[in-house]
Amino acid sequence: MNYNSDFRHDLEVGQVSEKELGDIFENKTVEVKRDLKARVTGNLYVEFMSRGKGSGIASSEADYWAFDIGDLFLIIKTDKLRDLIRPLLGTSAERKGGDDNTSLGLLVPLSLLIKNNTQL
Repeated sequence: MNYNSDFRHDLEVGQVSEKELGDIFENKTVEVKRDLKARVTGNLYVEFMSRGKGSGIASSEADYWAFDIGDLFLIIKTDKLRDLIRPLLGTSAERKGGDDNTSLGLLVPLSLLIKNNTQL
């Protein structure tokens, strides 16, 4: 982004972003997941199956997913998240987890979400 010392221009740019964020929360559904281990591991755990049935990202009807990793929230369209993690299925990124390890999920690098989430 180019530097601009014009306050009115900066205000307009900021207001566009405020409206985009407001639209997410006002007109869309958001599924929120808290993963404090992600700060240490650099990976988010995204569940897709539990007790032999589709769950988590596989069954979500939310428009967006928001990941709470402590002092930071990452927000991504659900369909975009699905597209990003699909190549990880059947790889070493798959892990058991959840209650009594009855779920299957993917370890998704934070860097993958940040790098590939330039457009919501």
